[in-house]
Amino acid sequence: MPTAARRPSLLSRIAVLAAALSASLCVLAAGGPASAAPTPPFPEMRYAAVVVDAETGEVLFSRRGDSLRYPASITKVMTLYLTFEALSTGRISLEDRVVISARAAAQSPTKLGLPVGASLSVSEAMQALAVKSANDIAVALAEKLGEGSERRFAAMMTLRARELGMVNTHFVNASGLPDSRQVSSARDLAILSRAVLRDFPQHYSLFSQPSFTFQGRKMNNHNGLLWRMPGTDGLKTGFTSASGYNLAASGVQGNRRLIAVVLGGPSNARRNAKMESLLLTGFDLAARRDRGERVQFAQASFESEPAPVTLMAQVRSDTEALAPDRVVLTSAPAPRNLSGFEIVDPASSGLRQAGRPESGRWSVQVGAFKSQELARKQAAIVQKLAPAHFSAQGRAERAGTSWRTRFAGYTETSARAACKALKSRGQPCMVLPPAA
Repeated sequence: MPTAARRPSLLSRIAVLAAALSASLCVLAAGGPASAAPTPPFPEMRYAAVVVDAETGEVLFSRRGDSLRYPASITKVMTLYLTFEALSTGRISLEDRVVISARAAAQSPTKLGLPVGASLSVSEAMQALAVKSANDIAVALAEKLGEGSERRFAAMMTLRARELGMVNTHFVNASGLPDSRQVSSARDLAILSRAVLRDFPQHYSLFSQPSFTFQGRKMNNHNGLLWRMPGTDGLKTGFTSASGYNLAASGVQGNRRLIAVVLGGPSNARRNAKMESLLLTGFDLAARRDRGERVQFAQASFESEPAPVTLMAQVRSDTEALAPDRVVLTSAPAPRNLSGFEIVDPASSGLRQAGRPESGRWSVQVGAFKSQELARKQAAIVQKLAPAHFSAQGRAERAGTSWRTRFAGYTETSARAACKALKSRGQPCMVLPPAA
């Protein structure tokens, strides 16, 4: 039985999201002169990537895996995940109709372009999202599942993300159209991709569908890696001016499935080439391990790891770029899980890592739960999984209506090592600086 079938209704628990929403990024993209937003070089600014073993959850490679990025249309994987849940629990059927509202019809391309009042089946809507990446259909489907409100559906998306362990993700729309509050990370998107494979394997083939024909129009899948690399069978592309070219992909060689996420590519071709390189290296690594070799990803095989970098709300300088963006502070508070970042002056157009706080007072958060009992149980689980890194007693801290499990007393280096060890065992983890 899929995991979703055992969960209570999302709509009955939207109140729980009040605390989680305080962890949302609250910045606003606004236009500005080109001189205020210099174009970042691809390797140094927006590029982030992870490679994960789909079966075990082991992270084989991570580069800026937890840095904040705009997910763009990879957002639609979560929209589809909640649709799969609704199908599994009987809330909707594949034959149910999805009606196009005025708000859905007004969305920017890419879209099907159906008029207000037109409809299509849930099955057709799912294909339109996975293959065409239709923004109007994403909104229409969100309104159907969110009882008429895309905003309510976005809250459902964020809540489900938290429950899946996507600690750096916040959704405000179902399509991935530009909104600087909508953020995620390469690791979080890999967690989501793995959840789709694990929870709804019966629907996964949707992501490898090469084309979609609707009302006589044939539309090809945007994921060119489906044809470029044998064994690749998903998942989703994404692009906005601020995000760059994104791709969440999965592929199989032999009996091994890998999931990889590449964010911030400077072009479709270079993003695909980077993804292919990561997957091929990952499969080679797995094969050599199977032969008994003690090997790991060579970080230097890609790029050397600089100091942690940040979400850059900037654009490319080529002819496809839109108006330059810059980031300005709005009235809402910065999220707790972004406490290592600071909002900078609009003229510098981005988020940057805050100055290094003093060492010795760092902590590690390993989950957020609905009850103190669950938070305490998670502390015990973590100590069993990585006793060398979590020898101290974990504590359950109240945060609004939720409880957070945290371990304290680390230096920055030891906190990052502890978190890395835990993530290699498939558990969510977040390093927190002092006063976070």
